[in-house]
Amino acid sequence: KRVFLRRRTPEEIKAAEDVDIATLRDKQEDKNRVKKAEWLVVVGVCTHLGCILGGQKPGEIKGEFGGWFCACHGSQYDTSGRIRKGPAPLNLPVPPYEFLSDTKIKIG
Repeated sequence: KRVFLRRRTPEEIKAAEDVDIATLRDKQEDKNRVKKAEWLVVVGVCTHLGCILGGQKPGEIKGEFGGWFCACHGSQYDTSGRIRKGPAPLNLPVPPYEFLSDTKIKIG
């Protein structure tokens, strides 16, 4: 599966932390989706029908919430990989991972 790693800016971290959890379809706090606030690790496949998401590369559409966008069906994810708009039912999954050092992550 495609895995996205995003080194989040302080603004992206704040945006993810400031979301009212009650407004989310799949209620998860940002702090429960990351091991280090600066780094987000998620499976980069839309939870609606398994489409590949845009927003990982510079210049790609990230949607209204600054995360990822499914051009096929319009699902939009925020900077924590949580579903915010569109038909997708769930947040992007966080795979098992661990930091081996400040510069190395083991996924799986």
